[in-house]
Amino acid sequence: MATLGALNYSQLVTAVSDYAQNTFDTTDMNTMIQQAEQRIYNTVQLANLRKTSSTALTPSVNTFNAPTDLLSVYSFAVISASGNYTYLLNKDPAFMQEAYPNPATTGTPKHYALNGPSSPVTQLQFILGPTPSSALVTNLSYFIMPESIVTAVTTWLGEHFSSALLYGTLCEAGVYMKSGMDDGMYKLYQERYVQAIALLKNLGDGKQQTDSFRTETRVAVS
Repeated sequence: MATLGALNYSQLVTAVSDYAQNTFDTTDMNTMIQQAEQRIYNTVQLANLRKTSSTALTPSVNTFNAPTDLLSVYSFAVISASGNYTYLLNKDPAFMQEAYPNPATTGTPKHYALNGPSSPVTQLQFILGPTPSSALVTNLSYFIMPESIVTAVTTWLGEHFSSALLYGTLCEAGVYMKSGMDDGMYKLYQERYVQAIALLKNLGDGKQQTDSFRTETRVAVS
């Protein structure tokens, strides 16, 4: 899967310095690592970086705050008192305003939109339509921006797919160094990063979103 062994924070710092043949200030190194992580986590959606949360909705209130660590939504459902799940369709705020102009119109929500931020200023807000008519509980599955290896020391990415993290950081180092890195090596690191991301996307978009039963079923039906 990965082309390198596991790397913790100190091992990553050493590897980047060795590959780039340069000693970086700790602040600059941390910035490059975090920029690489941000790029990776916004490019690939991994089941390992997904979590679930529940919120008790208030009847006749059509908004609630999103989790503070939400990066993107995977699925969103509301659960009735009898345990029935209703999965909501994602729409934009303009659709919600047009389709549900009167928040006093209530029922079982069918659509949702992400809006905001509202209060606190950095927190997104969910809008539901129609407005819940009864006490429902949400079942929100979403992708998170995990803690950086800079502060966590060890992360899933560093343990299981360090190639993406290393070459992503080296690409950031090449930008930081400008002409200080050989053009041929910088191009090589970019190519290795693209290869690592392709393998990671194959895991996240393919292998983690299917299983042998469903795959065999689709083949049999076709």
